[in-house]
Amino acid sequence: MLPVHVTVAAVIEGKGKHQGKFLMVEEKSSSGAIVFNQPAGHLEDNESLQDAIMREVLEETGINFKPTALVGTYLLNPAINKRYYLRFCFTGYVCGEGTLEPQDSDIIAAHWMNKEEILNIMPQHRSGLIVDCLQDYLSGQRFPLKSLLFSNNESALQTNGIEFLKHYKL
Repeated sequence: MLPVHVTVAAVIEGKGKHQGKFLMVEEKSSSGAIVFNQPAGHLEDNESLQDAIMREVLEETGINFKPTALVGTYLLNPAINKRYYLRFCFTGYVCGEGTLEPQDSDIIAAHWMNKEEILNIMPQHRSGLIVDCLQDYLSGQRFPLKSLLFSNNESALQTNGIEFLKHYKL
């Protein structure tokens, strides 16, 4: 079985003075290189995917984010670094004005960037998935959040499923 890293990312399009721009973070990679990414990170134990992306956006940018849709699911099998990643990319909206103040020590800064700026820093993209997520977002691809099941109680999940099946009429 593959050791798959489950990650979340957000495509956040700016409004008002940031119209036509997307939120990106500048960060230090584990190798020490300066890279750019959408606000993103790893899923933690006992955490839903939606909670993970809200936490990651807050940690990496200092703003509150509310996911409204899943843009896509992406599997790198393997990535360039020989690791395996399953990324869930979300879109949604920023709650309030939100000043960009990263809380994570690995984040150098958060930036609002237009499409050309994102393309110009392509050699410094942390992942090849950045462009795929942005392409799918700009193409209008959206999936409902209710399609993402979260449970931290497998027995209750099974019990609920059994009750549904008992009463379901074909």
